[in-house]
Order: sequence, then C-alpha cells, then structure tokens
Amino acid sequence: MKNEEIIGIVSKTVKEILASSSEKAFMPEPKMTLNIAKALSYAVEEKAKEMGVNAVVAVSNSGARPVLVSAMDDSYIASYDVALNKAYTVVSLKMPTKELKKLSQPGESLYGIQFTNGGQIVIFGGGVPLSQNGKIIGGLGVSGGTEEQDTYLADYGKMVFDKLVEELNK
Repeated sequence: MKNEEIIGIVSKTVKEILASSSEKAFMPEPKMTLNIAKALSYAVEEKAKEMGVNAVVAVSNSGARPVLVSAMDDSYIASYDVALNKAYTVVSLKMPTKELKKLSQPGESLYGIQFTNGGQIVIFGGGVPLSQNGKIIGGLGVSGGTEEQDTYLADYGKMVFDKLVEELNK
C-alpha cells in the first residue's frame, strides 16, 4: 500500500469516527485522543507490514501517559516496554529519541540520562514527539525492527500525524 493510500484511509477513518462521535477534532484545546491514536497506530502498522517488521506502536498523551499500545502479531515481548518508553521519553524531554542519542553519548551534555526516571528514558531511535500548533500533545514510540527501521516508522508516523492534523483543521 502506498503512503498516499494509507494516509487517505487513515484520514477518512478519523473523519468518520469524529463525525459519529461527540469529539470535535482538536477543539478547543489540542489533545491526543484514543481515536487519533488508533488511526496513527493503524498507519504505522500498515507501513511496518510492508517492511516486514512486527512492531509495537505506543502513543502517549501530553503527560507522557499511554493512550494506546498496539502489538502486532509475533512482535518481540521486549518491544512492548521499549515502545512505551520511547513514547514517554519524547514527551518528557521534548525531542526525538534519535536526537537524544547524540546528546547522551560519552562526553555530551546528557550522558547518563538513560539511568534517570526509573530507567524509562530510551536513547536510541524510534520515538518522536507529536505537536499541534507548536504544542506537544503526545508521543509516538515504535519498536520491533532495527534502530533504523524503528526510526523510519516513527518518522513516517509523525508525517501521517501532521497530515491528519492538517486535514482535521481544515
């Protein structure tokens, strides 16, 4: 399935869900909702299938608390906690985990940060903050593939989320 097709399906699904519910898309205060998390997870899972990755997708809210965690069939058990902690990390530190990786290397300003917050901080790729109107409203964590695959899927998810926000705000 092509990116445009996935985004089209997700956008249509979110619009239908929101039209049939009492939720109004991102109004008055932007926030991560379960419906948006479901649509985002669906899009990331479809892309992961195309790549042959059995991923775990976690979406958190602006308080870094889980809204949704979805484990694809045959995903690694360990990927559950890793994806959840990536979603926590990006909201807590307001940056993608791939950026944190650079800052947490020996001699860098955040060296050792992974040992804080009860071990929930993840310092490798696969997590991205999700923002609307310059405000972080949630985080996306993906785990199950290589670091490069997880990073790609998270970045893809952010792109889908940004397009959804754009569509829903029209």
